[in-house]
Amino acid sequence: MTSRQRIEAAINRKPVDRIPVDFGGTPETGIAAVAYQALRKRLGLSQGPVRLFDVNQQLAIVEPAARERAGSDCVLLALQCKRWRPWTLPDGSPCEVPAAWKPVRGEDGSDTVIGPTGAPLLRRLPGAYWFSPAGPLVPGLDSAADIPRFMPHIRIMDRPAYLDESLHDLAERARTLHHETDYAIVGHFGGHIFAASQLLRGMGNFMCDLVADKPFARALMEALADQHMAEFEHYIEALGPYIQVIALADDLGSQRGPQISLALFREMVRPPMERLYQHIKKRTSAKLFLHSCGSVAALIPDLIEMGVDILNPVQVSAADMDTARLKREFGSELTFWGGGCDTQHILPFGTPQQVGDEVRRRIDDLGPEGFVFAQVHNIQPGVAPANMLAMWDAAREFGAA
Repeated sequence: MTSRQRIEAAINRKPVDRIPVDFGGTPETGIAAVAYQALRKRLGLSQGPVRLFDVNQQLAIVEPAARERAGSDCVLLALQCKRWRPWTLPDGSPCEVPAAWKPVRGEDGSDTVIGPTGAPLLRRLPGAYWFSPAGPLVPGLDSAADIPRFMPHIRIMDRPAYLDESLHDLAERARTLHHETDYAIVGHFGGHIFAASQLLRGMGNFMCDLVADKPFARALMEALADQHMAEFEHYIEALGPYIQVIALADDLGSQRGPQISLALFREMVRPPMERLYQHIKKRTSAKLFLHSCGSVAALIPDLIEMGVDILNPVQVSAADMDTARLKREFGSELTFWGGGCDTQHILPFGTPQQVGDEVRRRIDDLGPEGFVFAQVHNIQPGVAPANMLAMWDAAREFGAA
């Protein structure tokens, strides 16, 4: 099988010659730039500056040589930038970031991204490896009546202005990848609704809105769904012939369970999400991939009904996310993408042997059909390259047919 055939078989829950692997094929199955520097050194790759495709999570663009060493079968297709500039990672090593992304460095060593209103949007505290919200991304968005005025801000939730590639540029890259490689192509669309509302309003504010101001909360999510649906028309027209997977993200879980009750999810959140997902399904045969961290087992039947084909990341350390049970109950209707190695405990703190044992257990639970191997989430700073290599070697060993 080629890599593309292998992924296509897996997402259709058909037999595979080996379980396919993903490293860097989505914004949730990649690697932090600091960790990537260490991996490059271990692999003897060029030590020039790493490029960051996701500056908020500080994620590196995975190069072909590293992708091949991991045995990855897919490649990420996401908007990037054309112009780069030097920057420095939190550990002091050099990197390159989009030229138009210009956080303000504080005297204490923090970095702050200032929004179009002049208010701080995101901040990386001294010693931290990633950026977190500094408050509501759109101060002043306080009622349903405010939504039309703030639509320009809502429109760029999944398309930051510093990513200066056009859809035409993206289509050209997709065409090249399709014709000149045998990788499966994962189109990162985004499609945040619940998580975007939390960011726009501030998480605490929006969680209150869901109960105290339901018309506003619903109007905001519907506006996001409308915008995504309109964008998807142009997206799929340009990329439809080339992509096998369309990746969306909307974190719904916490460590202990869903962020909100099942009843509130069905009343408030499911309708706009389902409207978007069904719109996408009607326009493409590509499989719908949903990333949602945390414990989402209670939501899986709803997600399947909504049109989700692939669930990522399968956060194995969260409550009720037992891989054997999930496969037994939902494996006939859902492909699991991720969950191959726990990234909270085993991958960062275990030995290579323990990593290998973990990989074997998860493959036994989730494979062989309907499973794409990846670690639970992005590889973080501090993970030893030896553990990364042990994970990928075990995936190849135990994932063989």
